[in-house]
Amino acid sequence: MNKTNTRLTPEEIQRLRNSDFSKKEGFVKATEVLEREAGKIGSPEREEFDAKARAWYYGEILRDRRKALGMTQKELAEKIGRERTYINRIEKGETDLQLSSFIRIADALGITLRLEISVA
Repeated sequence: MNKTNTRLTPEEIQRLRNSDFSKKEGFVKATEVLEREAGKIGSPEREEFDAKARAWYYGEILRDRRKALGMTQKELAEKIGRERTYINRIEKGETDLQLSSFIRIADALGITLRLEISVA
């Protein structure tokens, strides 16, 4: 990192991308940490972890957009006919968001959604 700027240069980023950290002492793969902390893929514990992670992620997207528009939680709630506390729980990832509610909130925030369905 150069001394006048706290951002990495393109060359520094490329060097990091080319580094093999797996040979460094103490390196642990993210997949190993996830398995240890949240359970193996397919386990009930991991499914619950993944669901909570998705809820948090979608809440972050909606909160960031709401804030970018300068809208309060109360204003958004009124726009979709819900309580402010409902928006608060969504933004914190504390509630399971139904697709219909997600679409309604996204529409109120001017977010365009594309849904792709494929059958295996």
